[in-house]
Amino acid sequence: MIHDRWEFIVMAALLYRLGAWTCRRRRTVLVAWLAALVVAGALAATAGGSYEDDFSIPGSRAQRVLDTVTEQFPASSGATAQVVFVAPAGHKVAEHEAVIEQTLAAATKAPQVAGVVDPFITNTVSPDGRVALAYVHYHENRTHLKDGTLEALENVFRPAREAGLRVEAGGSAYGDGSDGGDGTEAAGLLIALAILLITFGSLVAAGLPLLTALLGVGATVAGLATVAGMLTLPTTAPALALMLGLAVGIDYALFIVARHRSQLASGVPVDESVARAIGTAGAAVVFAGLTVVIALAGLTIVRIPFLTAMGLAAAAAVIVAVLVAVTLIPAVLGFAGDRLRPKPGSRAVRREAADGRPTMGARWVRLVTRRPLVTTLAVVAALGVMALPAAGLRLALTDNGSAPAASTQRQAYDLTAAAFGPGFNGPLLVLADLANEGDKRAAATALAERLGAVDGVVAAGRPQLSANGRYALLTVIPETGPRDERTEKVVTGLEAAGGESAGVTGVTAIGIDISQLLSASLVPYALVVAGLAVLLLMVAFRSLVVPLKATLGFLLSVGATLGAAVAVFQWGWLADLVGVSRTGPVISFMPIILIAVLFGLAMDYEVFLVSRMHEEYSHSRDPQRALGQGFQASARVVAAAALIMTAVFASFIPNGDATLKPIAFALAVGVLLDAFLIRMTLVPAVLALARHGAWWLPRWLGRVLPDLDVEGARLSGRASLLMVE
Repeated sequence: MIHDRWEFIVMAALLYRLGAWTCRRRRTVLVAWLAALVVAGALAATAGGSYEDDFSIPGSRAQRVLDTVTEQFPASSGATAQVVFVAPAGHKVAEHEAVIEQTLAAATKAPQVAGVVDPFITNTVSPDGRVALAYVHYHENRTHLKDGTLEALENVFRPAREAGLRVEAGGSAYGDGSDGGDGTEAAGLLIALAILLITFGSLVAAGLPLLTALLGVGATVAGLATVAGMLTLPTTAPALALMLGLAVGIDYALFIVARHRSQLASGVPVDESVARAIGTAGAAVVFAGLTVVIALAGLTIVRIPFLTAMGLAAAAAVIVAVLVAVTLIPAVLGFAGDRLRPKPGSRAVRREAADGRPTMGARWVRLVTRRPLVTTLAVVAALGVMALPAAGLRLALTDNGSAPAASTQRQAYDLTAAAFGPGFNGPLLVLADLANEGDKRAAATALAERLGAVDGVVAAGRPQLSANGRYALLTVIPETGPRDERTEKVVTGLEAAGGESAGVTGVTAIGIDISQLLSASLVPYALVVAGLAVLLLMVAFRSLVVPLKATLGFLLSVGATLGAAVAVFQWGWLADLVGVSRTGPVISFMPIILIAVLFGLAMDYEVFLVSRMHEEYSHSRDPQRALGQGFQASARVVAAAALIMTAVFASFIPNGDATLKPIAFALAVGVLLDAFLIRMTLVPAVLALARHGAWWLPRWLGRVLPDLDVEGARLSGRASLLMVE
């Protein structure tokens, strides 16, 4: 008897107990969550900080060189603002030299400024004489510039503008001009509400997932703001957490509420239905959420701090969404009581009674399994064709050329590129160690000549010697811009010309290092995630076919999504529709974020869809019946969840954020492809081909793997035992 009792202490049983307890103690649970939200908000208001982008790779060659530059040349190690002065048509900037000199003199007194570079001294005046390029150097990098620093610099430009000059400012001090959103996210929530209303036919049932998801996201964002007061978090971290938290929060609640209403339609009492819903759909939520968290936390293995912070922030949002789903949702369902019970004669009741009327899900599964081999080949071929552009995927960090077209940094970027060449927007720094040189000034001058002769270099500036005379620092201007792949070859050429004693650094060089590291990590990370998918699904469904086809399908959807991203963001297809202001390489960390997030979401739909099929197969041992009944029972909810998630992700695309836009686009496309082509088309076709073999697992492997009872099949008939305190 003791052995029999312990046999059922598995995930579903534990969650059944939790659901029953939270339903009974619903007032306590609700008050606790509201208190947690208030405390999180208070901490964010009092101890919260701002988000800062710190794109660095500790230990990389470019970063080590930059650390030495910071130590030996502090005035040249901070952020730089490029200030572009443009004379009116028919005039030259030399006519306004006095006001430009006055403006730059005032800039030296602006907050945190280390020094300025006069364009008339360095001769950074365009050949036609209309454009002059000055530089304002700061003591700190952009991460540590104080609020109001750049605004103070903007105020310095007022006399020059009043004199008729056009003045624009950009450079590394300004970033890419992300504006953080324009309210389109609300449209995603409205679409989600509409889908929920269609799915449930009840305003109360439709509103619950939205309200609970918003509460969870509110707690997460407040918590991240508090953490930002102690640690450096990138500006994309809260946006990614908000986007993912909303999507999974709504979806997880949808699955539980749908299961609860289905049970209510069958006449199950409210308290018992809540407990069963948490024990079945809630178990799938926990398992699916765990896969997302593992994949996101796995970004730490790439060892890039800002990417680690993004992954952990997004993982925190998913953890909160899971906690809300298994604690707050059952409490709220308890408050709703019989108001969620479908009315007699309603669609929900007829569907549960299986009145014989064919549903959309039943018609679809019959269609895709009528010729399962044809369906399988068609889906694989379609996604394979979509994946072809991914072979030309290029990665780079965003720069001011990706900023909104009307922003001052984008205007400065375009004016600089037109007047002087794109390389002036991405200067490179070369640091040389002259410890073994006799005449250090002569050695530095000779180095400048060698660097200037490198293919793809426009000019190498006059070398600066450090205070101790050991190091020389040179600014090198390439012909190509910071996101151009030819600039990578220039960096390689400079390293070769400089020898072992010289290193290349600067914002552009560090960005190249990050992109190369992420490119090299992409395939290994995808393989690790794929292996993890096989293992997790093997544990969940105790099968070989299910995890293998799920993982191969996931890789297909990732390839097709990357192909779509290349077509839009690199080739410019439908770029205007998506609001892409400038085509070029894809943001370097988008693919690895896509793999992490889409992996978890794909496993979500796999678990929710296949668990019902597995449950039916466990009862009937009829693979065709299990496929049809399981698909019909879950397809409607999975389709609604996928549409909601797509709407939430898509609502973040038009907000003008050059970093978030490609991530949101890829996730929206990826969810659509994976949910509808892989999970709801390829999966039933492959299971129809495999029949009984779909649920086969070698006995020796079955004894080794734990049995988590993810679908809660063993809850039937054990309710009285599980309710015992």
